[in-house]
Amino acid sequence: MLRGPIDPDVLRYCFHSALGTPLSAFVLDSRRRFATLVLRCGVPAPMTEKSEQLFLLAAVVSLLVLSGIGPRDRLTWMLEVTPVLIALPILAATYVSFPLTQLIYRFIALHAAILMLGGHYTYAEVPAGYWVRDLLGLARNHYDRLGHFAQGFVPALIAREVLLRRTPLRPGGWLFFLVVCVCLAVSAFYELIEWWSAVVLGQGADAFLGTQGDHWDTQWDMFLALVGAVVAQLTLGRVHDRALRALERRPA
Repeated sequence: MLRGPIDPDVLRYCFHSALGTPLSAFVLDSRRRFATLVLRCGVPAPMTEKSEQLFLLAAVVSLLVLSGIGPRDRLTWMLEVTPVLIALPILAATYVSFPLTQLIYRFIALHAAILMLGGHYTYAEVPAGYWVRDLLGLARNHYDRLGHFAQGFVPALIAREVLLRRTPLRPGGWLFFLVVCVCLAVSAFYELIEWWSAVVLGQGADAFLGTQGDHWDTQWDMFLALVGAVVAQLTLGRVHDRALRALERRPA
């Protein structure tokens, strides 16, 4: 609730903002005045890129800590969150020399959340997966399918960004094909890690494998990574291009 006399400028700003019309007759004399008017109208100021990055980092670290409190299987948790523990130092070390687009940071945070949730419950026992199973009448908990779709979707955007910024490749067929190849290679290597874990740990790796009796689980995992890589490029290719152009315009 506003208290005290109402500033006519504030009313005029709110009125024009509500109607969506240009503020041609209302010239702000400084950024400080604009911020004051926005706050007095009750409209939050937009979050800066650095503020959002700090928020994403804090959210990921907080979820990592929470996921490690009483996980269903400690060994499985360690194996599932290892990619997060590897990615965080790499992103921190390359933040100045090779900052990524804001789009990539958001999807990395989302992928990390998927991994940590799966690590806490184990992929075969995530409650959301049970809910979807019961809702759709499925035979198993399909949360691991979401995880492997993300394993193709997010690395596709990362690979696309690195290839566009570090090689002569431009958007087109060869870029699309090579990004898919990178994602399939990542997925295949992850399946090798699961195999090695099973050989070394025996039954201790059952929760990490999460096959749930599906003999074609490995093939499904790689297929969904393929689908994720293709969908990411088809749906977000242009958005990613705009994000890259915005990154190039950012002052050093």
